[in-house]
Parts: sequence; C-alpha cells; structure tokens
Amino acid sequence: MTRRPQGMQEVTARLGGLAYGGDYNPEQWPREVWLDDVRLMREAGVNLVTVGVFSWARLQPGPDRWEPGWLDDVLDLMHEHEIAVDLATATASPPPWFTTRFPAAALVDESGARRGHGARQAYCPSSSDLRAACADLAGRLAQRYAEHPAVVLWHVSNEYACHNWHCYCDASATAFRAWLEARYGSLEALNQAWGTAFWSQGYGDWAEVLPPRAVSYNSFANPTQQLDWWRFSSGEHLALYRNEADVLAAHVTQPVTTNFMSFFKPLDYWEFAEHVDVVSNDDYLIGADPRPDELTAMSADLMRSLAAGDPWLLMEHSTSAVNWQPHNVAKAPGQMARNSLQHVARGSEGALFFQWRASRAGAEKFHSALVPHAGTDSRVWREVVELGGHLKALAEVAGSTVERPGVAIVHDWQAWWGAELDSHPSRDVSPAPQARRWYSALWSRSVGADFAHPHGDLDGYRLVVVPCQYLVDDAAAAALAAWVERGGIAVVTYFSGIVDEHDHVRLGGYPGAHRDLLGVRIEEFVPLLPGSAVELSDGSRATTWTEHARTTTAEAVTTYASGPTAGSPAVTVNRHGRGQAWYVGTELDDDAFASLVDTLLGAADVVAPLAGLPPGVEAVRRRDDATSWLFLVNHTDASVEVPVEGHELLGDLAVAGRLTLRPGGVAVVRETDRDVGASSP
Repeated sequence: MTRRPQGMQEVTARLGGLAYGGDYNPEQWPREVWLDDVRLMREAGVNLVTVGVFSWARLQPGPDRWEPGWLDDVLDLMHEHEIAVDLATATASPPPWFTTRFPAAALVDESGARRGHGARQAYCPSSSDLRAACADLAGRLAQRYAEHPAVVLWHVSNEYACHNWHCYCDASATAFRAWLEARYGSLEALNQAWGTAFWSQGYGDWAEVLPPRAVSYNSFANPTQQLDWWRFSSGEHLALYRNEADVLAAHVTQPVTTNFMSFFKPLDYWEFAEHVDVVSNDDYLIGADPRPDELTAMSADLMRSLAAGDPWLLMEHSTSAVNWQPHNVAKAPGQMARNSLQHVARGSEGALFFQWRASRAGAEKFHSALVPHAGTDSRVWREVVELGGHLKALAEVAGSTVERPGVAIVHDWQAWWGAELDSHPSRDVSPAPQARRWYSALWSRSVGADFAHPHGDLDGYRLVVVPCQYLVDDAAAAALAAWVERGGIAVVTYFSGIVDEHDHVRLGGYPGAHRDLLGVRIEEFVPLLPGSAVELSDGSRATTWTEHARTTTAEAVTTYASGPTAGSPAVTVNRHGRGQAWYVGTELDDDAFASLVDTLLGAADVVAPLAGLPPGVEAVRRRDDATSWLFLVNHTDASVEVPVEGHELLGDLAVAGRLTLRPGGVAVVRETDRDVGASSP
C-alpha cells in the first residue's frame, strides 16, 4: 500500500471545508436517541463522525453471526442529514467470544502470564488467528460500504499498541525469530550484532533465541536484543495495520487512516506514516503538565512533519476533562477552541473529538464529550456550537499548508528506544525531555519547528537541533555533516552519536559519529547526581551531565569552572565548511540556555512569523498559492495588540494595521498585500 499524499484534500473536498465532529457510538444508545443526535450535530455544525471503532461485538456477536443492519441504518441516517462518515473497521477490541475461541491470541506479559479479556486491545499483534479475523471483518465492511455515499474515509482499528505494545507469547517468539533471520541472514551475523560474546550468550540455533522476557533478578537483558525487540514489536503493529489496509485497498476508493498518539514511544511513526493516506492523531492535554498548550503545539508540529508538510487531521481530542489521568482537570472556558485552532493553525484540516455523546456506562463514562452529561444547557455545549461556527468560517483555509519553519528538531524513535535502555551512565538523560526543552524555547519565541527523521532531507532549514540522539547510523551522521558543510547550523547535545545502529559504542572517543563534525573529543562522561550543579566560566550553572573533553578544531564558548571536569569545554562551536556545528555538553541553566537559543536563531537568521509578540502568544501562518492566513492564539490573561492587516475571519471584520487580541482569544487573519509567492526558508 502506497501513501496518497492528497488523501486529506480528498476528504475536505467532499466536506466543502474543514472537518468537525468526532467518534460517534450509536450502539451505546437506544435508537430514539439517534434522531436527537443528528439534530444536535446539525446545530453544532458537525460534518464528520467516526463510526464503529469499538463495535466488533455488535457487528459480529458470535463467530458465525453477522448483524450489520444497525450500521446500515446509522450510515443512511448520517447521509440523509449531510454528515459524512469516517468508517472504522471495528477491530480495535476483539469481543469475548474471540479470545475464548482463540486463547492463544491473548496478550502475554513479560513474566509469561496470559492477560484476560474485559478491557480493550487484549490481543497479541502477531497472532495469525487475530489477523485472519481482522482481515475478514475489514473485508466484509469494505464490500458492504465501499460505495456508501456517506463514507469519505476509512479508519483502521484504533490507537495501535496503546495497551499491548509488547506480547511475549510463543507466537511472538516465533515471529521474532523470523524477523531476526530476515534482518541478519545468519546466526553469525546475529551474534555479532548482539555482542553475544559478552556474558556467554552465543546462539547456535535459531530456536534458542527468545524475546527479552523477564530475566534473573537485578540483572539486565542483552541491550541489542532489547532494541531489536522494540523494532520488531513496532513492526508487528504496522503489519497488523497493513493486514487490514491491504484488504480495504482491494475494495474502496476513499483514503485510509489510523490514529496516532503524538509522542508515543512504542511505535515508530516515521515508518507508520509511509502507509497511511491521511496522517491523523489523538492528542490529549496532560493535566499535570505546566505548559499543556505548548505540548499541544509540539504534537501538532510532529504530525505535520510525519505528513511531510501535507494537511493532516486531528482525529481525537477532548472538549474538557479526560478520564484516565490521576487528576482529570477540566478545560478552562475558551481552552477547547484554543487547542482546536492550534492544531488547525499547524496543519490539521479540522478538529474531531472523543466522543460525540458522553457515555452513561463503561470505563470512559467520565470522559468529556461534545454532548456532555449535563446536555445542551451547559458551557461545554455552547462552546461546541461556537467552535463549529469558527471552523465553518475557516472553510477557505482547507487545502493550504503551513509556512515551512527554518528550524528542524531531529527525532528518531530508535534513538529514543536505545537511549532509555538500562545500564547507562545516567537515568536522567533522554531525548524526549531534551526535545521538549528545545521546542519550548522556540515556542516561547513564536518560532515554529518541524521534526526530522535522521535520514530526512534537511535542505531548506537554517538550524537543525540534534537532542540526545544517542544512536545514529553512518549514513545519517554523514548526511548531517554534509548539510552543515553546505552552510547549515547544527546544534548537537550531549549523549548523541554514541553508538551505531546495533547499540555498539563508537570507539576512539565520544561523541563518536559526530566527533569530526563538532571538533570535540570526549574521554569520559561525568554525570551529576540529582540536585548537584557546577559553575561555568560565564557565571552560569549546569546540572545533570558533564564530561572530560577537549577541543580539536572547535572553539570553546564556555568551560567548566568547578566540579570534577573543571577546565574542560562545556559549549563549543566548530566551523565545518560553510556552516557551524555547535555542541552543548551539559544541561545549561534557564538563562544560559535562553541566551544560547537566541544566539543560534540569530546566527541562522531565523525569525518569528510576526515580530514583537509576548511569550504565550502563538503566531502561525498557513498559505496556498494565492493567499496567506495568520493564526494568532493568545494563551495569556492579558490583551495584546498585533500589527497585522487584512480580514479577520472569525469575527468577519476588516483589520487596518492593528488587531487587539483579547485574553485567551483566537484570531485568523487573511492577510493583505503579502508576497505569498516568496520562497520559504
């Protein structure tokens, strides 16, 4: 199956504008509620609903029973009321009869215990019985509804690996061995890659190779075995998706998607994104996060990057509180619209929610919805109707793309997996918080960022950030060096380039793969204990990590002034061809970090879409061949004035030079006299 880059444009063309709606689960309600549902959907401006995600048991109550009549009625009802459907294959949660009939398809944990049904995703992704049943159900639905006029998009399963990212059963072990044999070709190559000379682990027969199940107490499994297990497990979920997507491709003409989950560690979404017609995402605020709106923007930028800059779709978020966090915080008034339009600003072709009507029963009964338990006489419903009006007013934006930013942050799932394996110098070092810190600094300056695969095309960016990318292969390291040589500015942080793709240390001094590019040679890592800090030569302080290092061709910007590595360089810059390669070998304090970011943006000549905005106010520009739209989102509790000229779409008013953005307000301005034909950075 080959991705159709224009898949989302096909959907919005059918809708006549941006998508609005969410998961609709009519099987949870008596039929008399359905008519009320469509009436309220029309009132709110809903034009797209996802149907059937968790309806396997209703569609197929038993192995030999097939009851699709209710779904016929739902799709007909949606079409009658001009509401389009994203039709799910219903395979996200096998019914109890399936795991009763096929007990070997149930999930097995690391200790060998078989998990029971009664929740969702209680299955092994490698199970041949599961794959056959999923393909059969997807095929039945495709044949029945391929030509239904309501269906504009197909939705395969739901949130792959959300609850079953690894299965350690015998079927998984067999599949893992086959995967390894295809990857390495021979046991000799496997033993070399896994470094099995250590701890007497040499394998003489494929049957001896197992998943990294629970090992002896207080010990560590082979790290390359663990890394390959993460690769294999991610690939098994992708194979399970393709098992259904290939069936759909034989029958349907509509685009096909499945919903991602932002920065979800178990799945390599770079690989997944190659096989979906529409990149779609589920994004939920984390109540304990101090800057949840920033994380929303970061998630949206990741999805746009996975879509290679093409339009994508926010498949799920919440109108208010969720149900699955320790403390489920309700959204503040206006926050639902701000979050929704953040995603639209950053490339989503609409805003969908989980779910349409709040459930009366089940594990998600306290999860917010477009129609809350309180009904339509509620703040949430009034905001739902208002948001529908906003998205309708933004119909002209559909099909446009986000102006390409000048900054890219390298993000590789495999480097993430490798960096967080056990027996490393410090458990406080991970690419995820490092990427967040760099993104946060850019977001606070209204500077956008893409995320880049280490093998991705970096041309067109002015600044590339490589945050704790512990694992890198030779090709990616060479590509980064060549990009800098052509004039780019790269900044690489500590614990990057340390190992190759087999998790083997690159000998000769750290940072291994990037040693020549950075002009730095590190002899020894000296991580710091929690709460410890050292002084730097510029008077700032640093935490977490230090190093015994020396420059070779680089210039030291700051050095350690105290601690065990005093005198060693902490931050360096190296001329490489026409570009610059910066190295940050420690965790800088906030002021020093902010100063460094400003220096790098200045050197790279990267500026915000709009000058002079205070922190907490986003400015993002979308554009097509003829028009540009400036999205402004005010996350602060103060009014701000923005220098812009054009027509503000949400209020339908002309803007002659300055726009007042109220506290918590959102504006979208079709700009006047902007050179939209100018090339992006």
